[in-house]
Amino acid sequence: MSFDNQFGPKGWTPENIASIAGKTYLITGANSGAGFQATRILLSKGANVVMLNRNPSKSDAAIRELKQEFGEDANVSYIVIDLANLSSIRTAADEILENVPHIDALICNGAIAQISKQELTVDGFESQLGVNHYGHFLLCGLLFERIDATSGRIVVVSSEGHKMGLRTIQFDDMNWDKNYHPNKVYSQSKLAQMMFAYELQDKIAAANRNVKVYVCHPGASNTSLIRESASVMTRVSWWIMVKLGLAQSAERGAYPEVMCATETPLKERAYYGPTGLMNFGGPVGECKLEPFVLDKPVLTTLWERSEEATSFNWSL
Repeated sequence: MSFDNQFGPKGWTPENIASIAGKTYLITGANSGAGFQATRILLSKGANVVMLNRNPSKSDAAIRELKQEFGEDANVSYIVIDLANLSSIRTAADEILENVPHIDALICNGAIAQISKQELTVDGFESQLGVNHYGHFLLCGLLFERIDATSGRIVVVSSEGHKMGLRTIQFDDMNWDKNYHPNKVYSQSKLAQMMFAYELQDKIAAANRNVKVYVCHPGASNTSLIRESASVMTRVSWWIMVKLGLAQSAERGAYPEVMCATETPLKERAYYGPTGLMNFGGPVGECKLEPFVLDKPVLTTLWERSEEATSFNWSL
């Protein structure tokens, strides 16, 4: 289900971007997939992009490729961050605050998905919740004042998968020790990201701060998100979707996050992404935001649990 597209029948495309020369965008998980394509689009419009990646060698290779396309003067760099490690996130945030004077948007793009067997992060979190939600929760908190000073944005890249699980947070067993299921846990992690974003909107409004928060999804995009750690059935199912043409390109999968980082005006209490069949692809615009995503008691409890888990209290 989608709404009448405010951007017309073709939806939003990078052609809508005016000049963003001099603006700085941070993107997690930017050395491949939609994050890499988002970097390409932003660089093509004159922006400065700081990629926040776990793997230095892959980051070096990505920058070489980008500079081959856009020239040696392309304003792109990277900072090492491991979203599965709270200590690494704190170290990266310190480096960002030392070297990046203003942040026009932080795009929370990095993710892992459908991990076939339960894995824990170094801090003891179920890996999908740890990387997708807790890691970004802490990073956004550590960088919030810098983003606020620039009247910048936080873009949360969720997934249509948020609808495929419990449609709430399993607070009595957030690591899923008793009933681990790769798809349901992935669903919870992406729902948690959305709930974080909408609760953050409320807190920003109450504190009269200057940050805008937007939520989007990439549709079904042909990226490396389905890793080798996914089950054989999941990988085969994804392969079939790609072969049938149901998965769009990684570049088109990047459109919603780039839109949310650059377009004005946009509604905040909204959910953006491809609006075609089952939201797999099609014109980018506003999608239906399900009521369960805005369950206020769950939003509030998740925020409290997240502050406790990350040992970080937001100044809001």
